[in-house]
Amino acid sequence: METYYHPKDLGKFPDMGKGNKELWEKFMSYYNAVFAEGALTEREKALIALGVAHAVQCPYCIDAYTQACLEKGSNVEEMTEAVHVACAIRGGASLVHGVQMRNVADKLSM
Repeated sequence: METYYHPKDLGKFPDMGKGNKELWEKFMSYYNAVFAEGALTEREKALIALGVAHAVQCPYCIDAYTQACLEKGSNVEEMTEAVHVACAIRGGASLVHGVQMRNVADKLSM
């Protein structure tokens, strides 16, 4: 099945450094520092990243962080819960913006 996103393209991510090696190296330095063990474990960070990947709907990130979560010892139940957390936050963010709609509707209805 033909899709816009090709799973094999995830492996081409480093090619983004070809256009500007210096910026790519800075990004990767930052990225690697973010995901290094710190106040949060690498496993916890991978679960957060999996939830965020679903919130921003990036299929490459979903693939990468599903694999990272499994490699770092998470199970499908934990990963599913992380996705539900992302869903709840994204849904809540949509609903709270309904206050803006109501404010405008109230103003225009006066």
